[in-house]
Amino acid sequence: MSDVTTTDLYEVTMAMSYLREGMTRPATFSLFVRELPPGRGFLVAAGLEDALDLLSGFRVTPEDTEAFAEALGRSPQDLAALRELPFDGEVRAVPEGRLVFGGEPLLEVTASLPVAQLVETALLNRLSHQTALASKAARCVIAAAGRPVVDFSLRRTHGTQAGFHAARAASLTGFSGTSNVAASARVGLPAVGTMAHSYVEVFASEEQAFHAFARAHDGPLVLLVDTYDTEQGVRVATRVLRDLDRGPGSAVRLDSGDLGDLAARSRRILDRAGLPGVRIIASGGLDEYTVDRLVRSGAPIDVYAVGTRVGVSADAPFLDSAYKIVDYDGRPLMKLSSGKITAPGRKQIYRRPGDLDVIALADEPPPAHARPLLETVMRGGRRTGARDRLDDARARFQADLAELPADARRIDGPLAPRAVLSERLSALAEHVRHALGQPGTGPRPPHP
Repeated sequence: MSDVTTTDLYEVTMAMSYLREGMTRPATFSLFVRELPPGRGFLVAAGLEDALDLLSGFRVTPEDTEAFAEALGRSPQDLAALRELPFDGEVRAVPEGRLVFGGEPLLEVTASLPVAQLVETALLNRLSHQTALASKAARCVIAAAGRPVVDFSLRRTHGTQAGFHAARAASLTGFSGTSNVAASARVGLPAVGTMAHSYVEVFASEEQAFHAFARAHDGPLVLLVDTYDTEQGVRVATRVLRDLDRGPGSAVRLDSGDLGDLAARSRRILDRAGLPGVRIIASGGLDEYTVDRLVRSGAPIDVYAVGTRVGVSADAPFLDSAYKIVDYDGRPLMKLSSGKITAPGRKQIYRRPGDLDVIALADEPPPAHARPLLETVMRGGRRTGARDRLDDARARFQADLAELPADARRIDGPLAPRAVLSERLSALAEHVRHALGQPGTGPRPPHP
């Protein structure tokens, strides 16, 4: 079986029905996040490269149809029409690293209706998860206000692949390191790490532990100082670093307690010992909220190591994402369910510096001084260019972040910008609504 079977069963049942009815004309589906989670002023687009890898190799194999048949209690011959079905459509998407807001399409797929339907679950899974992680990581970078942030999340992410996605999101948004050895080289982040409390405990004393660690590692050291009494641990670390002349570039790590107060006390001990260049690293349940408070309090912490809460995006672990059909065979379509109205037609997002984004129809000319965000990244089932580089995604993220309004950057109580619909898109929505026998007496559709 291939990745094709990693899908919801109703994708298969709908695709089978479409094929039986001969409904194979091109359909466009739009993938978007309806509303940003509470506490988010923006999202960082991520997961597109993973999605394009899937689509590039998408083909329903005989083994896939056998798996579908078993799940449905049907004969494999009943699913023969699905065999060898490839993805040969077009994808237009917001490149990774771009900032997006509620209602804006992250991606639009145009392909034959059965195929465009079959890929729904896989696309939602990849883009929703990675966008949530990148958005959380970006807020940590903002909170740290220029101080390095490193990823310590692997051990508590929801599986090793999720751990890789967390490290990749960290790299995309400007982290300076990751504890994830497997991900380090792949995402271009230095591998970082220190020692566990258990390491210190198995030695007769902290001093013996620190000396043993130094014998195994050349160059600067990072010593965990809060296994027993933190201030005493810092004093022991200063003796070891001075005795070995390993102070420059070294650090002590605080992992528990009142990190702001302990960092201030540690800094005084280090400075009095003539080690002003020894840094202080903080870890232990940190996220953007705690980092922001520590930075604002003036805590002398040089590096923040964030883990569990960031690797699972603890305060917003999911996105209210959707994949909705907006056009079939040239006929604009829309959903009118209460609270889930969509807007019809293929879209484009136009961004104007210092102004609200405009969600328009794909063939509309751009407003003055606006740039389009959706780019054609796949045509005929093939990528339109080389794989995107993480360096390019990082550059896009930094450029968009620099333009983001201050209210949206806030860690507590951010205000997210909200895109507006173009006049042509609004008019089309009213036309389709009337054609469906639903007079347009309500508000304009908020979603693409």
